[in-house]
Amino acid sequence: MSELNIVKDLAREALVIPVLRGDADNSLWDRAQRLARSAEYICRLPELAKTRVQIDRFCLTAATYFSDAGLVRHPETKERGARLALSGANGDELLYFSTQVVEEKLAGAIEKARIEKINGIITESGSRLTRVMEAMILSDARNLDDMGAAGIFNEFRRYVIGGKGACDAVRNWKRKIDYRYWQARLKESFWFEQVRKIAEQRLSAAEYFMNQLKVETEALDLEELALELLEGE
Repeated sequence: MSELNIVKDLAREALVIPVLRGDADNSLWDRAQRLARSAEYICRLPELAKTRVQIDRFCLTAATYFSDAGLVRHPETKERGARLALSGANGDELLYFSTQVVEEKLAGAIEKARIEKINGIITESGSRLTRVMEAMILSDARNLDDMGAAGIFNEFRRYVIGGKGACDAVRNWKRKIDYRYWQARLKESFWFEQVRKIAEQRLSAAEYFMNQLKVETEALDLEELALELLEGE
């Protein structure tokens, strides 16, 4: 088995959470695989090729798999099922706990120098001043995952775990629009312009969905139909 496959198996072991009833909760592992795919394709973008920077694909991929691992042991969570309510966290504390999981899981599996580099990428991915190319790629992959349908799915998951409904989701989305949250994310959260453009496209798709959700939660389409029918009498 290759070193990368070993790392992948260990990441899956860390991220798939047993539950008392039903199948294991694999949502963190699902996200990790999605981030790894995004990181891989970001590496292939012409914008990165122009930099002529040598990218350590192994350490980048390993860092990507483990970048959310800190959620499994976050101190604010008391129940396994509640852990994923924090799955949108991107702060330094999350990254720190993720590096701890890397130390524990990869010790003895790969050489120490690589473990240190993997943790360096994870830590640096939270810095807007980093010059580590792998950290920039990981950061863009993580931020991109928040911008479209996948981001909405993650947010809805947190709402469900927190006992909230569709109307809460619509209200929270409106607040973000009112405070120009997404515009700020687009402006400040991406290192690579080509990734930013993809983020804009994903955000447009998310906006379309959330507008439709607002229509349905407030029955605006039925209201419009009722008014048309009354006017036609």
